[in-house]
Amino acid sequence: MSLRLFLVPALLLLSACESVQLDRDYDSSRDFANYRTWSWKQPTLLYTPDDPRLKSDITEQRIRQATDDQLLQRGLRPAAAGAHGDVQVQAALIVEQQQDQVSTTYGGYWGGYWGNYWGGPGITETRNVTYKVATMQIDLYDGKDGKLVWRGTGEQIMRNSPPTPAEREAAIRETVGKVLSQYPPH
Repeated sequence: MSLRLFLVPALLLLSACESVQLDRDYDSSRDFANYRTWSWKQPTLLYTPDDPRLKSDITEQRIRQATDDQLLQRGLRPAAAGAHGDVQVQAALIVEQQQDQVSTTYGGYWGGYWGNYWGGPGITETRNVTYKVATMQIDLYDGKDGKLVWRGTGEQIMRNSPPTPAEREAAIRETVGKVLSQYPPH
């Protein structure tokens, strides 16, 4: 097998790991300047799929802390103990398996300056590449009417090798920071 056969999918996966695809949606009829406090909605963190390998008190703690820090940086303060905030926060961690097709062509005709062509027919090989995509979704609900007012998501391809605890924490902080960088809407 040729090195190129493995290099293309590896480069695609590596380049995708470097970036988090962001998206947001919000209710444009809401005045976000009125939201000054926040509290956590129950359950705090939703998991899809409901898989014990994904669920973890440690993961929930990391997501909560990263979200707390980011909301504080955006001028929102935690509501008093036992009180509902102006917005209620809920996060979701979604992991999906996806598949792409990658085609590579070897050989083929090569041409000269005067139209002289030589070589044989090219060979195209198509492979399926399976990978996991993790999505961090953070929802903000109005504390009075319970309606969703803002949603931010960050989607990223997961590495095949398991990260260390420090790498997990850094990845969660970075992803939550990027998702909440879109709040408040401008």
